[in-house]
Amino acid sequence: MTTITRRDCMFGIAGVAAGSGLIAPTARAQLANIPPEGIGQGLSHLSYSDIGGRPDSVQVMFNRDHIYVGHMFSNGVTILDASDPRSLNPVGFFTAGGQTRTHHLQVADDLLLLANGANIVAMQSYDDMRSYFENSLADSITDPQAFRSGLSIHDISNPAEMREIAFLEMPGFGINRLWWPGGRYAYIAAHFDGFTDAILAIVDLNDITSPEIVSQWWMPGMNRAAGETPTLGEGRRLALHHMLTAGDRGYAAWRDGGLTIHDISDPANPTLISAINWSPPFPGGTHTALPLPDRDLVVVADEANAENCAKGTFYTFIVDVRAEDNPVPISTLPTPAERDFCTLGTFGPHNLHENRPDSMQSDELIFATYNNAGVRVFDIRDAFAPREIAWWVPPTPDRMIDPRPNVTRAAKTCDAYVRSDGLMYVTDWNAGLNVLEYEG
Repeated sequence: MTTITRRDCMFGIAGVAAGSGLIAPTARAQLANIPPEGIGQGLSHLSYSDIGGRPDSVQVMFNRDHIYVGHMFSNGVTILDASDPRSLNPVGFFTAGGQTRTHHLQVADDLLLLANGANIVAMQSYDDMRSYFENSLADSITDPQAFRSGLSIHDISNPAEMREIAFLEMPGFGINRLWWPGGRYAYIAAHFDGFTDAILAIVDLNDITSPEIVSQWWMPGMNRAAGETPTLGEGRRLALHHMLTAGDRGYAAWRDGGLTIHDISDPANPTLISAINWSPPFPGGTHTALPLPDRDLVVVADEANAENCAKGTFYTFIVDVRAEDNPVPISTLPTPAERDFCTLGTFGPHNLHENRPDSMQSDELIFATYNNAGVRVFDIRDAFAPREIAWWVPPTPDRMIDPRPNVTRAAKTCDAYVRSDGLMYVTDWNAGLNVLEYEG
């Protein structure tokens, strides 16, 4: 791996980690010509995989020395033997068929829960990425095709095989993302017929072969069938991206609708504790709300959803929830500044490593993906003054998998799963999967 040294980059007192944007000429020259293994500091590149010829990767999960990768456009899940992190080996592929996208998944207890839904890109007429984020899902489908909508459950006790043991149909355009760290209940963001976009559904898995929806919750204005009308203005999307939980609390991200905190002690009756939305003045796109319960904090990433910074700068906020009925943003993570990332493709936050059981769990280190700015690691021990301590920027992909004609050919680092030993599986929805190692 080509590494920019601390001396080269002038990291430290006046470096990028402090958000100054002051970069030595040597660093700028190296960043202008990123090698195939990427470039960075504090993160070592171990290997790359094109995922068996399907490089359009989104969420990645780890179980029994295997990783499971959901695809954005390829309508399936690839299984890779990861026993040698320097040489990932594809060993299986599952597809729900047709135009069924299965890009998000959860793994626990030798079971895999899989989102099934419409391959949106194949069924809408937008020629760029931004349009998808500025219209409700119900209004985006212009060329409906056959697909499967709902939750599938798979036995992965044989890690190279996904054996489907149950399917819970959800009539609509399907699941966007889900959260299930194990246990009885799964928390699903899904579109149902009659709604404008994805809402919350809590699913009881007590009988794993016969899952059951026990409750639904949505923001005002989303139930079109009941005569509700949108509460946000034109070009703003109200939709649950997904909800993470900590104990009997749920933290939900609603794209342009902000953050909600819920009491989920009774899964059949989730109740709203508070809601906060900083858009406007910020651009919106709230994607992931990561609770750090021991510190009464939530780290909230707003997904950058316009190319070339056309909607301004997107941020990741640190929110104080000591008074959970009055959440207060107290800082933002530093914005990467080694180069002018706005000049090529989508720049800004996408997702956070979600502190899953059996993965690295930390309330001081935040691992984040930043689209064309790659992977970032932040030290938030001082929640009022977080600082960047490691980063890795991937090369520009050789080709695009995204079929939309007006999407820039650029890196789009998507998700990251960080193991407890510091190994990281990092996806790009056009350019495959990289294995990194956190040197800290």
